[in-house]
Amino acid sequence: MRFSISTAFQPVEHLAVLARTADELGYHSMAVSDHVVDIEELETPYPYTADGARRWDSSAAWPDPWVLIGGLSAVTTRLRFLTSVYVPAIRSPFQVAKSVGTAAVLSGNRVSLGVGIGWCREEFELLGQDFTSRARRTDEALALMAELWKPGWTEFEGEFYTAPRLVMEPTPSEPIPIVVGGLSDAAFRRAARHDGWVGDLYTIEEATALAARLAAARAEVGAEGDFSVITALSDAFLPEHFARAEEGGVTDCWTMPWAYYHGLEVTLEQKVDGMERFAADIIRPLNG
Repeated sequence: MRFSISTAFQPVEHLAVLARTADELGYHSMAVSDHVVDIEELETPYPYTADGARRWDSSAAWPDPWVLIGGLSAVTTRLRFLTSVYVPAIRSPFQVAKSVGTAAVLSGNRVSLGVGIGWCREEFELLGQDFTSRARRTDEALALMAELWKPGWTEFEGEFYTAPRLVMEPTPSEPIPIVVGGLSDAAFRRAARHDGWVGDLYTIEEATALAARLAAARAEVGAEGDFSVITALSDAFLPEHFARAEEGGVTDCWTMPWAYYHGLEVTLEQKVDGMERFAADIIRPLNG
């Protein structure tokens, strides 16, 4: 089982310390969230709470993921970075490819692109992007970006995006893993065509059931090779709990380790302490 530190809603000034600490303690990655803006009045319900209310207030920071990852990669040596999740369809895929590819080069290929189709219609409209075509545009954008990340000349012709013969440099020296968020059948099929799936907060039973659905989706498309199932676990507290989730197909758990020891509203020092204690109590016994 691999463990990822969630940076959601954390003060920006804490993030470099958390990244260095995670790097030193053996955490696998840091998960970075994405919104361009937080609009006060929304008609679109937030899809991951029962009442549709957002989990954050207006004071929550949403730093640009690729600026942040570029900065944090400079103060770490082995820690990977994952977006959970980034929404390509509210942006130009050419700019996304440039930002992600540059971050991959600067970090020494320590970047995974976690994508979703997006849920907030108002944010799409504000940024001048069509909400109704976002799923098809996401699929096409991923295909286009894969071409743009290859060295040398390329061109592309799609339903939404066209690229004349061009080159985009710098290009990563390794493929950038793509992991996909979402709970629909279409999202599962999209994940099955790529390198993994990233979820929200579930019980071990729920997470292993989702892992089984993903395995079935991969079998349908004939997918082989490594595949990541990344989620948070609401009822895992001991090494044997995480081991049970791993046996059920969960490969990665994203977490805020300090919450186990101090709660969520804590100081930076308490966060570091929680990360150290979690590494000693969970990561080392589980992974040796």
